[in-house]
Amino acid sequence: MMNRFTVVIAAVLFVNGFLCLPGAMAAPDQKTDAISAEDYALYDQVVTSKFLTSSTQLVVIERMTRLRLSPDQEGSTTVGVFQEQGYFNDELPTDMIREFISANRRVSRLEGRFHFAVGYRFATEGRLEEPEVSLARPIMVADSMPIQAPSILDRLAFSRVARSLRNDHALLYVEALRPDGSGAGFLVWCRRQGRNWTLFDTEVAWTIQARLDPEEGPLLAP
Repeated sequence: MMNRFTVVIAAVLFVNGFLCLPGAMAAPDQKTDAISAEDYALYDQVVTSKFLTSSTQLVVIERMTRLRLSPDQEGSTTVGVFQEQGYFNDELPTDMIREFISANRRVSRLEGRFHFAVGYRFATEGRLEEPEVSLARPIMVADSMPIQAPSILDRLAFSRVARSLRNDHALLYVEALRPDGSGAGFLVWCRRQGRNWTLFDTEVAWTIQARLDPEEGPLLAP
């Protein structure tokens, strides 16, 4: 009896030790690539520098990240897509392009961790979600008087942020969509200077201009 009890205890200890090993018994679809605070800081920089105006009081953000670089892109983004379009005059580091492709192989869910100066709401499949943060706050202008009429920024959608192997370059994609079907998509190249990140360059990936005739579709330009 004692020998059998000893064998059972040893087996339990072995199984518990195995489960504690890194990656042991992990589910195949376990999410291990949550968006970091550093990436949200870059999103904040892009929103503040490229899209906010003194009258903006609310930003609408697509909840799920984008995998494509244009509305008419077929299939996943590849190195060939970057080479064909020649973004940034082909000066992007190759390792960062590959990291961008790898980071954006599947959709990720954005969380309420943005920290730019105005309120924001998430949207999923064209519908606004319940608010997670303050929806409207007065924007103070030079004469210290609040703007009364609210201004809602066109809907924004982001990709995941990709970083170079040395973490001195970063690349992300953002698109602005308007209710009339027009909009534009941008690749934003960031560089690290010391401990700070700067928006080094921006490439227009595509633009859509709304037609005057409502029966005609929007015009897509590269």
